[in-house]
Amino acid sequence: MRIIAPKVILQDGKILTGSAVVIQDGKIVKIGRLSTIKKQYPKEGIEYWTDMAMVPGTINIHNHCFQSLLRGLAVGKPFLTWRDQALYKYSPILTPDDLYTGSAFAFSEMMKCGVTTVSDFFYVHNDGKESDEAIVQAAKDVGIRLVLARTMYDWTGAPAGYVESIDTAVNNTRDLAEKYNGSESLMTNILPAPHSLHAASTDMVKAGFELARELGTKFHIHVAEEPFEVEDVKKQFGVRPVELLDKIGVLGDKMVAVHAVWLDENELKLFCDKKASLAYCPSSNMFLADGVTNIKEMVKNGVTIGVGTDGACSNNRISVFEEMRMASLLQKADKLDALTIDSDVAFDFGTKNGGKILDLPIGEIKEGCRADLVGLDLNDFSMQPMFDNYEQLLPNIVYSMQPTAIRKVVVNGRTTVDRGHMDTLSEEMVTERVKKLMKKFQSV
Repeated sequence: MRIIAPKVILQDGKILTGSAVVIQDGKIVKIGRLSTIKKQYPKEGIEYWTDMAMVPGTINIHNHCFQSLLRGLAVGKPFLTWRDQALYKYSPILTPDDLYTGSAFAFSEMMKCGVTTVSDFFYVHNDGKESDEAIVQAAKDVGIRLVLARTMYDWTGAPAGYVESIDTAVNNTRDLAEKYNGSESLMTNILPAPHSLHAASTDMVKAGFELARELGTKFHIHVAEEPFEVEDVKKQFGVRPVELLDKIGVLGDKMVAVHAVWLDENELKLFCDKKASLAYCPSSNMFLADGVTNIKEMVKNGVTIGVGTDGACSNNRISVFEEMRMASLLQKADKLDALTIDSDVAFDFGTKNGGKILDLPIGEIKEGCRADLVGLDLNDFSMQPMFDNYEQLLPNIVYSMQPTAIRKVVVNGRTTVDRGHMDTLSEEMVTERVKKLMKKFQSV
């Protein structure tokens, strides 16, 4: 059992002071007044988070972990040029050990930025399931909660390691789900992710949808990220992407669309009416000049939206707190409306909405939820100024907070970051592995 008493708890938009959180077996079992908790658990020690605000751990709803190894390469290029000179050039040489390095690097960096759960959209299957297992192992070693959105990809224009037959993709994804899903800790979860209408055939997309129904999960898919995808779909099928997804019977509450930038009015209405969810990646959309998703209309129509960083070579930061800020500011600028996405809405994008989309009890400080928590230093410059009633706490978290304020990270009741430093993997070891791998890259 673990009892933590921070100075402040941010619980679903409300400020709690003089309170404590009781954790047992990785789960929050009690939240109450510190004085009452002391009486109920007289033999338990209290861990005081002095001058810290406790907030829910953030949820990165869309990432490509191996892409952290490609950061800074082919920068300032058009999307397809960037894809060919970064992704397609280097990913074919990645071994399972290399993939472990890249994912340990990505997961460690994002955890230091307050990410406690990541949904990683992973498609480099150079060594089949062994490649997937390297990502799972890195997540275990870092201590991050992982949802592996295992990609189903059959477009032969991509590197060979991305491509699988429908049967192979389904069987490999099912095997991993049967191995990992449903554990008591919920630390590793697998779900199908047909890549996109560009990189997965309609039969592959339908297979991913059916597998999600079989497994009781959602499925993730890139949708209308770039104009070229829209034009390709129109040319091949005579309809736009969301219209095609509806036509083949997969558009609905099982679908998590990534990006969904280029939707017309009819598609947007279909998307909202069918209760699909959105993985919104504002920084990546800006970095790649993709455009701006119309999330104002989606929010108005009850779409559940989570935020993701996307891969670190198309962002290039991997902080969900930053994505909260970008989600709000980009929409304000695009709609010329300062009230479009406020700080409380943006904060929910990066916390409890991610839990809803992933069907996991995370993203909230609530009894029964997993104990995924972040401790923020209230004395950090970026968290100041602050009234005694903490009126500025939530706006400051979304709009001004810097990573220097992140003092503690707890995942499933276990401390993974302490005083701003990793408490699981050695940061020096991770950095040395990355440096060694870069020598291999330079020879390509």
